Amino acid sequence: MQQGLFVSKSVESTGSPLAHRARPHSRQDYIGLAPLIKRYPFLSSDQFPSLLIWGPPGTGKTTLAKVLAEHSEKEFHTFSAVLSGVAELKKLIAQVKDTKALYGKDSVIFIDEIHRFNKAQQDALLPHVESGSFVLIGATTENPRSSVNRALLSRMQIVELKTHAHQNLISILKRASELEASNFTEDEFELMATYSSGDARKALNNLEMAISLKTTDDFTVEKLKTIIVENARNYDSNQDRHYDVISAFIKSMRGSDPDAALLWLAVMLDGGEDPVFIARRLVIFASEDVGNADIQALNMAVNGLQVVQQIGMPEARITLSQVVTYLASTVKSNSSYLAINEALEYVSTNPTQEVPLHLRNFPPKGHPVKYRYPHNEPGHFVPQQYAPEDAPQFYRPEEIGVEKNIKDRLRKLWKGLKSY
Repeated sequence: MQQGLFVSKSVESTGSPLAHRARPHSRQDYIGLAPLIKRYPFLSSDQFPSLLIWGPPGTGKTTLAKVLAEHSEKEFHTFSAVLSGVAELKKLIAQVKDTKALYGKDSVIFIDEIHRFNKAQQDALLPHVESGSFVLIGATTENPRSSVNRALLSRMQIVELKTHAHQNLISILKRASELEASNFTEDEFELMATYSSGDARKALNNLEMAISLKTTDDFTVEKLKTIIVENARNYDSNQDRHYDVISAFIKSMRGSDPDAALLWLAVMLDGGEDPVFIARRLVIFASEDVGNADIQALNMAVNGLQVVQQIGMPEARITLSQVVTYLASTVKSNSSYLAINEALEYVSTNPTQEVPLHLRNFPPKGHPVKYRYPHNEPGHFVPQQYAPEDAPQFYRPEEIGVEKNIKDRLRKLWKGLKSY
């Protein structure tokens, strides 16, 4: 779907950023509105419902809200979920209700980053949205199904915007370039669009940078590319990109691909990810995915965490690389990880596990079963009951790395009693 932003036929004051100056003010100028209406037919009506517009940065959320309001001739009010609180919100609500009562004029209240509203702020909107005092449009970069409370969500329609298709960005750039009376080649437009990650605002910022370079007679494609590439990489500390990259990082190590793991490590470090967070994930990985197959893995990861905490960046990158390449390259076993999960599941779904009498701190006198001290036995081992009789076996070691030796020993010790 090529929903869109942009581009206005009239350009505002040159003192504002190009992305703002080129913002469309009519349905005709909003590139890709037709596919959006096909998916969400209620957008074609002047009496559109309250909306939650969800999508990545630069996909036209604010622009869509303004275009809908202007076409319906409703008053448009913006409200920041970051900068304002309940008191300011109630004041604005009173204002729009007065406007409707005195002049019969409907209003739209647009709340940017609505996911930042706490429950009390969201609850303050409920009765007014339900009664139709105004149309609420909230914009969010987070999935509203998890970031907006259910009561408010049930009174609004979700409109999802996708990142812009490449050709959509080219069209946006060309039309904005015409408005600025600037000329660029197809290859230059391709460069600006390619390094914008589907973000129209970023694409227009690239165009604005190119225009600025041309006005100083300092424009070359190489120089433009250097500047664009430096600012083109997306990363965030607590949103989808963050979780996607750490997921790819862990899965690459689990798949024994050190090169892919290093790529995602570099992406995180380049994006400003906390190196201590990365090191902690490596400690978890050493136990979860390497386990007893390589008993040095956990020591290495813990040592790496201590080093990273003490020396910081940029030197910490070297230690992280060492630990990452080792963990990615070594043998893997998740047997201990599966074992504790099974044990917890068993404990949580069964009655209280009673300690056998001979294992208790003070066994009852006269009990026929006595605890046998393994160190007094040949080989420092004696087969005896250590758990309730119906407790299952949880640990199933793999025949790989050091864990193979563990499995062989347990098989010999518990021959005929447990199936190692």
